[in-house]
Amino acid sequence: MERSLELGNMTRVQHFVLLGLSTSLGIRDVLFAVFLTLYLLTLLENTLIIYLICSHRELHKPMYFFLGNLSCLEMCYVSVTMPSLLVGLWTGPCHVPFTTCMTQLFFFISLICTECTLLASMAYDRYVAICHPLHYPLLMRPQVFLGLAMTSWFGGLLVSVIKTACIASLSYCGPNVLNHFFCDVSPLLNLSCTHVALTELVDFISAIVILWGSLIIAIASYVAIVRAVLHMPSAAARCKAFSTCASHLIVVGIFYSATIFIYARPNRIEAMDLNKVLSVIYTVVTPMCNPVIYCLRNKEVQAVFHRTIHSS
Repeated sequence: MERSLELGNMTRVQHFVLLGLSTSLGIRDVLFAVFLTLYLLTLLENTLIIYLICSHRELHKPMYFFLGNLSCLEMCYVSVTMPSLLVGLWTGPCHVPFTTCMTQLFFFISLICTECTLLASMAYDRYVAICHPLHYPLLMRPQVFLGLAMTSWFGGLLVSVIKTACIASLSYCGPNVLNHFFCDVSPLLNLSCTHVALTELVDFISAIVILWGSLIIAIASYVAIVRAVLHMPSAAARCKAFSTCASHLIVVGIFYSATIFIYARPNRIEAMDLNKVLSVIYTVVTPMCNPVIYCLRNKEVQAVFHRTIHSS
């Protein structure tokens, strides 16, 4: 009876307060200008890549199909977190309704899981192209690369439904202040006033399967690529391949290092300031760098871009 009265007296949180990146007005103004510029640049880069891939038949290949998917994902991904970051920098701590917070969490989890599996698919594609070039048309036929892309998108949605449902079902009875710039898993778990062991377990297992599973596939693919490159007779070909692989590995390494540190841990993270810094890396920096690393440095894409500029 006492337990029922105690639960009945709890007031369910109707909204959360996002503290954002900084509470200092002068710093907020500078950060707002910086992040707005990065946001617009990210949208411009990825829109350009999608346009070039869709409008030129010579780019209708599996590799560019994956790159187009990645660009589309990056535009959605950065648009899920960046608006709340910018609003927080412009107005200070902002109030977010519970439903809006859970919606943002759902799309964020879905897109980050999709990006993990998509990066692994892209690494596998390069592995087949370099290590098995004669079998590439068969191993990466349309049914295969379409299947890999669809699995990435729908797999992310499925994982997100499960994780968001678990987190939304928890009780939040105060405080309601999230020390973050968007609704993320760890800050929400820290505010729950009910037992979160099962939710933490679901979060940890899904992170292990998605993050570590896709990372192992990506690393295995790049290791095989490096071994194949070392046996190339041409020094110029080796340098070109190593340059491409190194840049890809840097982006993959930064993205996975930050996400694994935050999400593939059995306990909630208490150091929210560190959490926010690492979140900026994989929600802002990598979406801006990926188009340059994966596509705009590519000679085929550069040639198509120059033709497009000159023809207009």
